[in-house]
Amino acid sequence: MASPIDTDAVVIGGGHNGLVCACYLAQAGLKVRVLERRAVVGGAAVTEEFHPGFRNSTASYTVSLLNPKVIADLRLREHGLKILERPVSNFLPLADGSALTIGPTLADTQRAVAKFSARDAAALPRYYNMLEGVAAVLRELALETPPNAGGGLRDLLAALAAGNRLRKLDLSARRDVLDLFTKSAGQLLDAWFESDALKAAFGFDAIVGNFASPYTPGSAYVLLHHVFGEVNGKQGAWGHAVGGMGAITQAMAAEARARGVEITTDAEVARVLVRDGAVRGVALADGSEISARCVVSNLNPKLLYLQLIEARELDDDFVVRMRNFRCESATFRINVALSELPDFSAQRGTTLQPHHQAGIIMAPSLAYMERAYFDARTHGWSRQPIVEMLIPSTVDDTLAPAGKHVASLFCQHFAFALPGGKNWDDSRDEAADLVIDTVNRHAPNFKASILGRRVLSPLDLEREFGLIGGDIFHGALSLDQLYSARPLLGHADYRGPLARLYMCGSGTHPGGGVTGLPGHNAAREIVRDWRRGRLGA
Repeated sequence: MASPIDTDAVVIGGGHNGLVCACYLAQAGLKVRVLERRAVVGGAAVTEEFHPGFRNSTASYTVSLLNPKVIADLRLREHGLKILERPVSNFLPLADGSALTIGPTLADTQRAVAKFSARDAAALPRYYNMLEGVAAVLRELALETPPNAGGGLRDLLAALAAGNRLRKLDLSARRDVLDLFTKSAGQLLDAWFESDALKAAFGFDAIVGNFASPYTPGSAYVLLHHVFGEVNGKQGAWGHAVGGMGAITQAMAAEARARGVEITTDAEVARVLVRDGAVRGVALADGSEISARCVVSNLNPKLLYLQLIEARELDDDFVVRMRNFRCESATFRINVALSELPDFSAQRGTTLQPHHQAGIIMAPSLAYMERAYFDARTHGWSRQPIVEMLIPSTVDDTLAPAGKHVASLFCQHFAFALPGGKNWDDSRDEAADLVIDTVNRHAPNFKASILGRRVLSPLDLEREFGLIGGDIFHGALSLDQLYSARPLLGHADYRGPLARLYMCGSGTHPGGGVTGLPGHNAAREIVRDWRRGRLGA
């Protein structure tokens, strides 16, 4: 007689995709249990107090890619989620005291860009139209399960459908798709514009979470990946969740519980239980076991396959390729509590101004970004780092005491493995001080205004959030790790190499960012198998 099953589905990891997947599974009638290692659900999308009286989004920090279908299906607004659009998209202060502001309208951007290049200002509408044309295709593909290489008829039909979608584009649009999926961001932007400042403002998206030069082939896709989202129906916009990114995952958790999902925190999974080539449940670090008809992993694929499943249960080639799955976004994260707003040399004043509510990019050119990359390859981090600062308290006064502010510093090109025997535990503060000094060169009051800070090195991101290699995307967004090859060819349909094992995290299509789409898509495949009796009696 078979042993009783504790639950239909165990979801490992209570990050946003795990919660999304759990909600859809429960809606379909499955009994679902979510296991989260930390004391709070949300994964990297959490809001925490880091200095007395100051709260901020700890790791992920801004909203755009969260899919509107997920927002509606999970009733996130009914659970209190409110997203405010950035009044200004981006602000790029420059060493000569000038600055470039992107937004709030196209006309505003054109006027700002014209001070640098009239030609570039005239080209902006065509550039935006080109990006939006390709982004529209990507939005459709992001909601679909990629065809599996070597799959059956359904995979063949999916491949044909994707091909037909591209075939409907005119020839010029097809060329745009080819450019954005194969070229470097630098090559693309150099062909469109002449102003270093404008190319830097746009090119920053190509190196966010991407340990590469902006001239690395394929980096144009990373740029595209960051612009296919929307906020409150406005495509390509960015915003702030009131209450921080944790407001998103708390709303998801509320809906999950409303649908009957059991969520357990402080529950670290130590091992996936396998018998006769099929998963049977999980073993926790405390020694207890939970049996399940299927196991759904919201973890980085390398963490799942190389640490939670014994190698003998997997094909040798699969294990070798998973070891080579590239995970390193070279991201360095600082949250700071401020006594006053930054007083930028390019835009003076500590009273609230539109540029304080923007994404503030401190990287004046593509050449600067390229040097930062090669510097990090040589020295571990750039001596002139790339910094983006957001000050969410300028639009959300729940995060800081009256008159004070919190800022997120999102910094690029800090290698996970440091050379010369250095380690991040000893180097964390040195690197953080360099970032603070970089901001201070643009806003000379910044350093003195800091009341407290919390620093997360790439190693801290791995240890605290399970982001292997410190990779915020659960795997590089390179051509060999996208679509049908994410995480590996043959497993792009959210099904693992063992029966009843599924993946729903950012290491699957369509990749990283707080989208909810991997969880949404994975749930669709699990429910399909459930209804066809493939999860067992």
